[in-house]
Amino acid sequence: MPQSVMGPAGIMSAMTTWQDVERAEPEFAGRVRGLFDAHKHKTIATLRADGSPRISGIEAQFADGDLVFGSMPGARKGADLRRDPRFALHSATVDPVDGAEADWPGEAKITGRATATEGEKGSDRFVADITEVVHTHLDPKATLLVVEWWTPAHGLRRVERE
Repeated sequence: MPQSVMGPAGIMSAMTTWQDVERAEPEFAGRVRGLFDAHKHKTIATLRADGSPRISGIEAQFADGDLVFGSMPGARKGADLRRDPRFALHSATVDPVDGAEADWPGEAKITGRATATEGEKGSDRFVADITEVVHTHLDPKATLLVVEWWTPAHGLRRVERE
């Protein structure tokens, strides 16, 4: 069940945690988490003060049912998230191996809003309020691109493309 957090103008709103995704779609969440856990470094997109995008390297972890990530003190991505909490997080990308494309695990993305919490030694720590989770991969024959995505409002959906 989503937890409540204080939203804009002091209004309580529901927060979607990683645990909510796992409860709703355990198999899908397991695949996505596997892609994020496979490599230490991920890429995060934030919004600069002028509204233009910023892409930065970041480490992210799944801990106690949440997706959490941090930022060094004074880092621009932390300032971006404190000003505008919207983010997009991308797993590490690996290329399919020629001749073994069906073994490609794909890539994963999580979007949402970051809520600042207390970090260690003055660093920024954020907890994700998840709005969308995506897994892009190939079908078992490696003939179709498969895009699966989950949102709190619509659940899990899937499209296949040639």
